[in-house]
Amino acid sequence: MVVMVAMSWADIPYTAITIIFIVLATGVGAFIRRRSRDKCLRDFEQNMVTLEDKAGKAVWGKLRVENTGLEFIYPEKQKDRQGHFESSFILYKHEFDHIGAVIRYHDELSDANKKKRQKQLERTYHPSLPRRLKRKLANVFKTVRDSVAEVVSLLMSQAKKAGPARGVLTTQDKYVSQMKAELIGSVGTSYEPLLEQYIGRKVVLELIKGDKIHEHCGVLKDYTAEFIEIMDVDYRADDKQAPRKADMVAPRNHAVVRHSAE
Repeated sequence: MVVMVAMSWADIPYTAITIIFIVLATGVGAFIRRRSRDKCLRDFEQNMVTLEDKAGKAVWGKLRVENTGLEFIYPEKQKDRQGHFESSFILYKHEFDHIGAVIRYHDELSDANKKKRQKQLERTYHPSLPRRLKRKLANVFKTVRDSVAEVVSLLMSQAKKAGPARGVLTTQDKYVSQMKAELIGSVGTSYEPLLEQYIGRKVVLELIKGDKIHEHCGVLKDYTAEFIEIMDVDYRADDKQAPRKADMVAPRNHAVVRHSAE
């Protein structure tokens, strides 16, 4: 005969509860951070791209995107001035302020990536009904993000005041707060009504390079809190080079959509 024993929070040792909360906080954080990579940058992942910084320096390589930064993997190892070989360049998230733009030239893409990019453009230019509904639903969640934070805080406060878990939540407040911050931070990216109506339409992007403002006409693919993605632009690194067809991701701190081009 099996005897069922009901357990309460009080029956579980304090050390075990602490371990459980540490594991939960770590697991939730790792899962959310993995899925919270910037979606504009993520569109260029595994493509050959050029990173231009605000000082005019450029790095070229296959892009790998993580929530903590970017890695540009060189096609071949390069010998440094000091004599050692380097195979990639890493840009950490706290260095994103140095980004001028990330450029994806069409003539540098593999055949497979060209097909993938063309599908992206077609879905952007001619979105299906499910795709439009999905975006509208996502925008609803973005607009209520601040309310979510308030609701979660209220629920946590009420749980601490009453109920069987009040003692646990109070003593494990550090880990509860950590999980709450991760969940709230993952709700979505900034919703911008002015930009939303131009998704999939031609616009003019103003990009500040040095002391000049450059205009680029292309299709607005997407935007996040930090970046704007635009496709099918004629881009030149400097005035000495001929323009080349490209897609680009630019930081919103020095790039703005200024005009509709349709």
